[in-house]
Amino acid sequence: MMNKKLKYIVIIFLIFGSENFSNGDSETIDKIQKIVKKKVGNINENANSPKEKSSINFPVNDDLPLEVNVPESEIIYAESENNFKKSESDYLDLSIWKTKRFQKEFLGSYGVNSEIEPRVSVVEQEQMQKVLDVMAEDESMTDALKLLNKYNKDSASAIFDFTIANLYFQQEEMSKALNFYNKAIEKFPNFRRAYKNAGLIYVKNSKFKEAIPFLTKTIELGEHSSLIYGLLGYAYGSLDKHLSAESSYRIAILLDSNTVDWKLGLAKSLFKQEKYGDAVSLCSSLIEKSPDNADFWILQANAFLGMKQPIRAAENYEYVNLIGKATSASMTMLADIYVNDEKWDLATEAYLRSYELDNSENPENPLRAAKILASRGALIESDRILNRISEKKKFLSENNLKELLKLKARVAISQGETGNVVEILEEVVEVDPLDGEALILLAQHYGRNTPEKAIFYYERAANSDKHEAEANLKHGQLLVGQSKYGDAVPFLKRAYELKPRSDLEDYLKQVERIAKTKR
Repeated sequence: MMNKKLKYIVIIFLIFGSENFSNGDSETIDKIQKIVKKKVGNINENANSPKEKSSINFPVNDDLPLEVNVPESEIIYAESENNFKKSESDYLDLSIWKTKRFQKEFLGSYGVNSEIEPRVSVVEQEQMQKVLDVMAEDESMTDALKLLNKYNKDSASAIFDFTIANLYFQQEEMSKALNFYNKAIEKFPNFRRAYKNAGLIYVKNSKFKEAIPFLTKTIELGEHSSLIYGLLGYAYGSLDKHLSAESSYRIAILLDSNTVDWKLGLAKSLFKQEKYGDAVSLCSSLIEKSPDNADFWILQANAFLGMKQPIRAAENYEYVNLIGKATSASMTMLADIYVNDEKWDLATEAYLRSYELDNSENPENPLRAAKILASRGALIESDRILNRISEKKKFLSENNLKELLKLKARVAISQGETGNVVEILEEVVEVDPLDGEALILLAQHYGRNTPEKAIFYYERAANSDKHEAEANLKHGQLLVGQSKYGDAVPFLKRAYELKPRSDLEDYLKQVERIAKTKR
């Protein structure tokens, strides 16, 4: 009978359920790791050897960088932020909220310690027993709340406010629960459990700034549990106070070395403080116990990037993908690493996998990927991604559709496949008559056989501030190709004025010398 009554006093977070990872099959894991190392191992072998850079087969376009070197700091920031946002939503789903230990601690006992628990008179004990009897039969708690409010006079024990708060807590009416926890504290300023429960609500509602005073007060009043220190660490970390988070997590781990959540929180706080080596070591110990937990592998990958060890990071990302737990973000990160090492096939594979995992149907990342690959001369790989995006053309915005069409045209021209290029580009120009990039591409196409049309489009493109430099450069190059060196010089000079570059300067001087000799 008592257990039935108590279940209405104990407040349990019923949020979404947690995913509990097993230790996995060690033999399977070993096989996967061997596959990963075989796939990316050749990068290590070639890491110190000079690289043969790919030539760019299409004209210079300021929107398409010739070199794509993603700084490790940017990679780390992008991936870690994504990972932490995900973890914030997952964190309170952990099984700790449902454990018998947590429930027992949450319930505690009334009036045992007069320093931190309000006194309950004999009459109030009898009243509380009546409340318990009603709670046992009242699933909605409506009658129980009416009875509690009846007994809860200004002079009544704070235990009534506390119990009312617990019931509202159970019913997910958090604002009402907080109101009554605060009333309980007003009546009894050292009411430790009221501080504790209010702190839990604030953490649950992601109000971390508000949670910290309640959690720290709970500690001041003698609550030295792993749960409180762990949640305090989480609150500090969420406010970017990572040194304080580290300290809190370390105490939580000392009090309970078996709770993985606090170790993961500690690893994240170390990472945020750029203590990458420590984060890697801690993640290794977590991975050893739970090798199929993707969060550990991804966090460690981020730390490897911080240590400027992208290949070790790539191994982690590949492992996560092979066990079926990759995210769009993790695969994009993996692809960026491969791009930086000019592993085009691997980069393309990773980018396409990222697109498959992106439930939003957002083409921005794959378009960016196609641009990067094309700019590095990996045209076939770029075209594969563009074809995949084209399959979902209906989901594209007008701007993204233009980007797709222009890039397809650029790649086609670079490969010498002019087929429907004109049709594609004229579709773009029809949508946006001032699209300088499309005009330049049209000019480039016509430059082979119809130079008059090419000049017409170069002149139109030069009216675009963004593309004026490139339009003048290509116009000048066209004239040079016609041996009109003197006519080409003004256009090349204008291009150089707008965007000075040493290679363009040398080219201009060369054309000027030839023009003088031809006079």
